Amino acid sequence: MNQPPRQQPASSVDPEQVSEAKTTSYRPHETRIPQWRRPRGVAPGTWEYVHQRSIADHYDAFVADTPLCGLDQQILRETLPGPNHPRSEVILDLGCGSGRTALPLAERGYDVIGVDLSRAMLEIMNGKFRAGCTAGTIFPVQANLVELGCFSEQSVDHAVCLFSTMGMIHGRSNRRSMLNTLFKLVRPGGTFILHVHHRWAALREHQGIRQLARSWWNATRDRNSEFGDCTYAYRGLQSMFMHRFSKRECKQDLRDTGWTISRIDPISIDGAQINRKTVLPGGFVFHAVRNSHSE
Repeated sequence: MNQPPRQQPASSVDPEQVSEAKTTSYRPHETRIPQWRRPRGVAPGTWEYVHQRSIADHYDAFVADTPLCGLDQQILRETLPGPNHPRSEVILDLGCGSGRTALPLAERGYDVIGVDLSRAMLEIMNGKFRAGCTAGTIFPVQANLVELGCFSEQSVDHAVCLFSTMGMIHGRSNRRSMLNTLFKLVRPGGTFILHVHHRWAALREHQGIRQLARSWWNATRDRNSEFGDCTYAYRGLQSMFMHRFSKRECKQDLRDTGWTISRIDPISIDGAQINRKTVLPGGFVFHAVRNSHSE
């Protein structure tokens, strides 16, 4: 089993091979397996999602006109315009998908480690990288975001987790585990950019009040459910999982796992722009830092 480099920069590895960092045994063709066999934090709908090749093949076209994708890139250009040091800087892209974020970062000179549970998505991203010409290197790694022990502590300069990827992790303890591990992986002074969907934006959606009430009721009755959890139909899947956050919840999770929040961008309901005047944001982009004095 190939693993990413522990003490070497990402640019020193062969980018033509997708590395695997799986800690749970499974057969790739099995899309329906019992909970005890799924990786930590992976809901049934998410497991099916990452094993649907057709979803990966058409992903770029599906999200092409999504306003949030353009806003993501705008924020990244402003926050991560290019390496500040003569040496290469490494960015960990969590839930990289088909490379929507990783490729522009590599074009600006960063070495990017793209982590995703979907091998099909990683293969598509790797194909784009090999076909193009970027200043930085992209290293694809197949792994569960809750199980990132394959990386050494303080081995990356920055990290990003966009498009509500963290909301696809089931269970607050699992999300906190990811944040805590990530804090250890990022070097002091490094930046972490995180996007989450806002729980209360459901009030602006069709049957949103009913959805919130159902989520609250499930959380009171089922110890495996939390307020903010929801399942919905998505591209042929009947039970896609998403956790939507309150602002307070996400702030607390970041701070409790060591991060210092430097800025919070409230996102408009349609995801097209930062809107600091809105009463009901559609989501938030958190800018967090691992301070130099952090242990």
